[in-house]
Amino acid sequence: MGDLPLISLAATLLLANGQTTERTTLEVERLATALGHQLTVVVHWGELILRFVAPDGTVHNEIVAVSPTGVDMHKVAATIGVLDDACAHRIDATAALSALHAVARLSPVSLARFATLAGAGAAALGVIFGSSHPITLLLIAVSAGAGGCVRRWLSHISSNAFVQPLCAALVAGIIGAIAARLHLSSGLRLVAVCPCMVLVPGPHLLNGTIDLVRARIALGAARLVFATMIILVICIGLLGGLAMGGESLPVSGASSPVPFGYDVLAAGVAVAAYGTFFSMPWSKLPIPIVIGMAAHATRWAAITLFGASVATGALVACLLVGIVVTPIADRLRMPFAAFAFASVVSLIPGVYLFRMASGLVSVASLGDQAPPNVLLAAIADGTSAMMIMMAITFGLIVPKLCIEAFHPGRP
Repeated sequence: MGDLPLISLAATLLLANGQTTERTTLEVERLATALGHQLTVVVHWGELILRFVAPDGTVHNEIVAVSPTGVDMHKVAATIGVLDDACAHRIDATAALSALHAVARLSPVSLARFATLAGAGAAALGVIFGSSHPITLLLIAVSAGAGGCVRRWLSHISSNAFVQPLCAALVAGIIGAIAARLHLSSGLRLVAVCPCMVLVPGPHLLNGTIDLVRARIALGAARLVFATMIILVICIGLLGGLAMGGESLPVSGASSPVPFGYDVLAAGVAVAAYGTFFSMPWSKLPIPIVIGMAAHATRWAAITLFGASVATGALVACLLVGIVVTPIADRLRMPFAAFAFASVVSLIPGVYLFRMASGLVSVASLGDQAPPNVLLAAIADGTSAMMIMMAITFGLIVPKLCIEAFHPGRP
């Protein structure tokens, strides 16, 4: 079939770079229809099945190997742009295939931008979680920037999806331990944790939940297991790095209150960092920054002015983001999960997750000698993290599903 390479490459680029399963199937089937084919797309973890139905009723299946492990908003937007041109017959299939090959070769953001924004984003999260000490923020930025350089270097020598977050978290743990040993900062918790928070695989969590809600049980579960594995290796790297320096993560500790202005500005910087990680073009970056700052202001007002819990504040903020981002991401041809999560990255409960992991390790190592408060604190942190992640996830996807039910948007 002459159009098969074009259809296969389009499906691969969309799914492999963070587009939702629903939108991937719709876009690919739209392309096939424009080319005169009757096609059904079936998505599994690790493969796409392109099911062509011939005019005589015979079915031809093509299996394309692809795993949804990446996130690149630039490639997704560029791919959909090519599909729009092909479906409108502004370009023929040969030109469209050539354009998609060019999209596949697009380079990620420069190392300088990647490392600089990784440092700035981690430092911004430090501000959000209560740090105002310049040395602490500098250490956080240096650690996250170094982790960004390590991640980019490893991307050239290993295709394993878990090596990069593991090694970046290991760097963060080692630097945190050194800072504690040399008494460079009293904020060990934030120096070690904030660089790891920028590694949390939010888009995969969102895409997995969307698949579950749409009854794609096997694929949704696979996406969530993949995201959980990344979080697990981050914890292993962080705690391993700290242990190499003879340190451990404090199991408990409250964050200091942050003035409204600093809180909102820091959220904007964190959004810019995540937009960079997901290869968002500079021209589009101000949009999620403004949305993210508005979301954080909403959360701050819900918690500070109305006495809402942290989870409730996250839910209110994410409902706002879900309502605003759904039509904007559709219009800009951006993958919803990456766009939405970049806008709410400042809300992720990374501190709770890593404190819980540290507490569980302490309980395992001390056994019967472990103080009861250590286990209770770990359970409390884990419960808080779970509640906040549920609030973020459902706050983002419920508006999306409701809006798409009444207004499907792009065909």
